[in-house]
Amino acid sequence: MTRGALQYLQVPLSSFTASLTPSATVSKHCPKCKRAWRRPFSSTRSCDMTKLRAEMFNWLNSRGKNFLDPVQGKTNYLTDYDKRGFRRNKEPDAAGEQADSTEREKGTRDLPRRPFPLNEWFISQPILSEELREEIWRRVQIDKKSIRNVSVELGVEMRRVGAVVRLQELEKQWRAENKPLALPYAEAIHSMVPSTPLKNPPVPHETVNDLPVHSMTLPQLFYPTSESRQFNRVDAGRIFSGAPRLPDEADVTQGGQSVEPWKDTSIEIVGKPGHERPVLKAADARIPHPHLIAHEKDKLDPELDALERHERYHARLREEMEQRAGKKEARRKQIEKHTTRVDTGRYEFLIKDCQTTRLGTGLDGRGTASPGRRYGVPSQDRKRGAIKIPTKVEV
Repeated sequence: MTRGALQYLQVPLSSFTASLTPSATVSKHCPKCKRAWRRPFSSTRSCDMTKLRAEMFNWLNSRGKNFLDPVQGKTNYLTDYDKRGFRRNKEPDAAGEQADSTEREKGTRDLPRRPFPLNEWFISQPILSEELREEIWRRVQIDKKSIRNVSVELGVEMRRVGAVVRLQELEKQWRAENKPLALPYAEAIHSMVPSTPLKNPPVPHETVNDLPVHSMTLPQLFYPTSESRQFNRVDAGRIFSGAPRLPDEADVTQGGQSVEPWKDTSIEIVGKPGHERPVLKAADARIPHPHLIAHEKDKLDPELDALERHERYHARLREEMEQRAGKKEARRKQIEKHTTRVDTGRYEFLIKDCQTTRLGTGLDGRGTASPGRRYGVPSQDRKRGAIKIPTKVEV
């Protein structure tokens, strides 16, 4: 051990404590040390309440008291109450409609539909109430109304109407078989999210004429057109499909004698053999409820009263139902014509004639119209050396 080390060890410990304690001040330390210096050493003394802690107890004693005894039958979001702790008078509408023009001018938002105050882009979507689900099932199964008619009357999308009818049938079947149901879970969900009630007139639950984005409309095209000719949605669909435009005498928007776009149910096929594709129809013909276009036009006609508009609307629905029933019956007769029934007494065999043709199997041999031929053909992604990335965009 060196001489300096011996001298260092001979320094008494009291000199360290005497030199550090009186000379150390708060100003010579970092902010973290300042907070630790101010903290009392005695555990019996009450700690100084910070700003956040004080605000937390402030909120618990004012607005937070509302969540100790939540309101039944309504949502209990943080945004349901104002700063004073009172519940807002405006309830969220089930259809998700925005505020009126006065509130839009002020820049306010529909706060009760936004459960998270710091995330104004998240909107809590409503669900169907039990009464509305039962009414949908009653109109379809008891009143024998079409799904399309019920969708328009109650403002519920057709796919949701079909799903509700199937689930209601399953629930009634389980009740008849005395199977247990998750009723507490359903009640908890209905108490946490907004629901669409059953009212007269009905409150729309959602938009029923939404149109998904078609894959043919994804590429961006630049198409030169004449300024003297009106360019409409029918022309846009044909351009995206690679089909020539309709002549003026066949386009109703150009004064032709063709049918309205929303009435067009024909299928036109374009493309080379083996690469055929249907022509993309206008949005008027692809929406779930194209007959509503004519109904809105009837509303703009001053010569038609409410009763006449109602009669014309239901006449269109009846005509459409008859056409669908006729097509379904013709399809059934066509299948029955090519089917041979052999009854053995115990079983009945259905025999169909099948032919393996290029039209049925397709150019790649994997078509589903002809059985047997497509089996055993490897997929393109399993072939060695095949290019598996797209090399072009087909329009």
